[in-house]
Amino acid sequence: MIDLLMLIAGFVLLIAGGELLVRGSVAIAERLGVSPLIIGIVLVGFGTSMPELVISVQASMAGSPGIAIGNFVGSNISNVLLIVGVSSLIAPLTVTSRALKRDGVVVVAAALLFTVLALYFPLNRWIGAAFVGLLASYLLYAIRQERLEPEAGHSAAFEMSEAYDQLMRDGDNWAAHRLKWNQRLGRILPYLMALAGLATIIFGGGLLVDAAVSIAKEVGVSEAVIGLTIVAIGTSLPELVTSLVAAYRGHSDVAVGNVMGSCVYNVFGIGGVVGLLAPTDIPAQIITYDNFIMLGATVALVAFASNGGRVTRLEGSIMLAAYAAYLYSLLPK
Repeated sequence: MIDLLMLIAGFVLLIAGGELLVRGSVAIAERLGVSPLIIGIVLVGFGTSMPELVISVQASMAGSPGIAIGNFVGSNISNVLLIVGVSSLIAPLTVTSRALKRDGVVVVAAALLFTVLALYFPLNRWIGAAFVGLLASYLLYAIRQERLEPEAGHSAAFEMSEAYDQLMRDGDNWAAHRLKWNQRLGRILPYLMALAGLATIIFGGGLLVDAAVSIAKEVGVSEAVIGLTIVAIGTSLPELVTSLVAAYRGHSDVAVGNVMGSCVYNVFGIGGVVGLLAPTDIPAQIITYDNFIMLGATVALVAFASNGGRVTRLEGSIMLAAYAAYLYSLLPK
């Protein structure tokens, strides 16, 4: 019971800390004159991915690679099969052909690259550095395209920030409300908010990792299963909420872009930083099974979206059924 309460407290602290970190960082960047485009693509993207990043790094340093790797691999699986599946039941999710060719290729390439490399190498510093470099290249490309080729459609990295904005938006007055809110913060408070958010995430991540390890021992399942399920689903809740809100408000392209952007951040960002800061072996179960589920789910998303430029309710139902079957396959037999 104590472990369960610690787990819940960890999730609450992660979500609250992530919100504080994003709001504080955005307020600081706006005061420093950073362009809204860079704020959206870089700061919001990293801020909303910080809980998963902290958990994976802390778990790897604590000698729990199943939770560290299972967290972001499981998050990608739940992003595609669970979040896209549920969102498409609210409204069919449309995707422009140019966005699909651009971001769909990157998402599949990220999943494929990690799956293949995991067959032969641990998650070491060389791979970590390469992944971080690939993420930086993708973000630079996204920023360049948003500035020079806006008619080509928004990138998945941009759609992540757009989904977050839509979640926080209050009708058409969101920009005015945010400006007034930032003006009331004063000069010091945004920095305190960002630091408090980061500290809260780190503390909550520590609670969650300890609780997840204890639960795995008590239930008699591997840490990888806990990382792939409870931890991954919990850390994917913000993406679930933002995508559902976007779909409900009729911005289905944003819902899909939010998922794709999150998947790229998970593999290249979280996987890259874990490799750099806390190199770790990848559990055999993830190498031989879960990575291929992640790759298959990603390919299925692109294939469904390529068929008429949208993910239908039927296809979303298939995704949800596949996710239920995947979770069942992880149960101890």
